[in-house]
Amino acid sequence: MILARVIGTLTSADKDPELKDYKLLVVQPLGLDDAPEGEELIAVDRVDAGVGEKVLIVKEGNAARQITGRDRVPLQAVVVGVVDHVDWLSGLEP
Repeated sequence: MILARVIGTLTSADKDPELKDYKLLVVQPLGLDDAPEGEELIAVDRVDAGVGEKVLIVKEGNAARQITGRDRVPLQAVVVGVVDHVDWLSGLEP
C-alpha cells in the first residue's frame, strides 16, 4: 500500500466501458514526511476522496480487480482509504 495525496481529477468522455462507473483521480505518492515521492499515478476512487486529501492506494492489478469485482477492468491503482492521521516513531527499526 502507498500513501498519496489527491492532486487532481481526470475526466474522460471516451474510455474503456469497464471504467465508465468510476471516478479517476490523479495522486502523488508521499513519503512518511509528506514529501512527494515518485511519479504521479491515475487511480480509481472507491472511497469518494477529494483533491487535497491524503489517501491510501493499492497499486497492484489483481487487488484492483478483486476490489472492483471485475475481471476485465484495465487498472492498476485503486484508492482504498482516506487517511486521517499517520503516527510513527522515527528511528525505530521495524
